[in-house]
Amino acid sequence: MIAWVALIVAGIFEVVWAIGLKYSHGLTELVPATVTLIGMIVSMALLAVAVKIIPVGTAYTIWVGIGAVGTALLGILLFKEPVTVSRIGFIILILLGVIGLKLTGPS
Repeated sequence: MIAWVALIVAGIFEVVWAIGLKYSHGLTELVPATVTLIGMIVSMALLAVAVKIIPVGTAYTIWVGIGAVGTALLGILLFKEPVTVSRIGFIILILLGVIGLKLTGPS
């Protein structure tokens, strides 16, 4: 169970650093760049914890899925990125893939 919690939190920190890249303007703004780099380190460290138990292919795909969906949704909310039926549909497909991997992976 701890591996799955670590993986989910790692995915959340992936969103933190991805959004931080935007706010840091290419890592040129000190505070956002610092948050971004800390987010990267925490995200990778927690992913490393998760892959000790969860198969790497499953863990990595779920980590990326959480990051992609979270970043896409925050891009829409924070940066007014376009909202289209196809974009939402593909976000839903990513979510379904993440859920499917969780349901078919080890407990």
